[in-house]
Amino acid sequence: MPLKRLSVVLTRRLPEVVETRLSELFDVKLRLDDRPMTREELISAVQDCDVLVPTITDRIDAGLIGQAGARLKLIANYGAGFDNIDVATARQRGMLVSNTPGVVTDDTADMTMALMLAVTRRLPDGLVVMQDGSWEGWAPTAFLGGRLGGKRLGILGMGRIGQAVARRAAAFGMQVHYHNRRRLRPETEEAMEATYWESLDQMLARMDVVSVNCPSTPSTFHLLNARRLNLMKPEAVIVNTSRGEVIDENALVRMLKAGKLGGAGLDVYQQGSHGNPDLRAMSNVVMTPQMGSATREGRTEMGEKVIINIKTFADGHRPPDQVVPSML
Repeated sequence: MPLKRLSVVLTRRLPEVVETRLSELFDVKLRLDDRPMTREELISAVQDCDVLVPTITDRIDAGLIGQAGARLKLIANYGAGFDNIDVATARQRGMLVSNTPGVVTDDTADMTMALMLAVTRRLPDGLVVMQDGSWEGWAPTAFLGGRLGGKRLGILGMGRIGQAVARRAAAFGMQVHYHNRRRLRPETEEAMEATYWESLDQMLARMDVVSVNCPSTPSTFHLLNARRLNLMKPEAVIVNTSRGEVIDENALVRMLKAGKLGGAGLDVYQQGSHGNPDLRAMSNVVMTPQMGSATREGRTEMGEKVIINIKTFADGHRPPDQVVPSML
């Protein structure tokens, strides 16, 4: 007699190849549209499934977990970040949590460089005049931006993505600096020709470009607050492809309005926000809709990690990408 297949609920549409493979392996409830589940739909989902596959837009908090049925034993997050899940409460309820680390490293690093170039070379300004037909021809002083070569890049968070950004920045001739919770091994630092700063304040004051690549944790919430943003050079550019909560968005708006920062490239915003409306009106700000991991290859590989985590769990083992206390 065949073993009963796990009941798996997806909260969003995933790449077709991922949904097909999940359906072959498990009893899967797919989404018919691509809108986020409502709170009521999430409550209904967790009450009658073995595995929940949420995304970073789903708030799996203590209240929701408290209403889960006894069957729910794995929350297999579709995403590397897991700050959308109350992992501690899940563990107390006997649920495992997994994520999908590593697969979007290059995609996010590429987006970081794209935003860096877009801001420093004023690409949105050029797009506007070409699209509205107002370009009057080449001029020696038109659309002047700045080059990346020779600039100092300060990376906040030197994990997988931070290091991938460092390698790309070095290819552009940038000088790489970084601040991290732990200093890298000497050989890694030497290979990237990266300068470590124990003091974030001191690093910020000396950088031409700052790239935010650290995770969202209680200790990084508004890590770049008004005081720290005020330390930066008035011509400096800040790029964030990590988590919106790391930057005090209102303080960033005030700094940009006052001309105390050169510009910003943002792919993430404060939780539940599409970005401060004032940011959208600024010509020196480039905003993208959370496109850091938006490649066909990356999103498919994320799904493959979800499948491996669920299949390993179904076979009676711990998922290879289980979120453990040391990661919190």
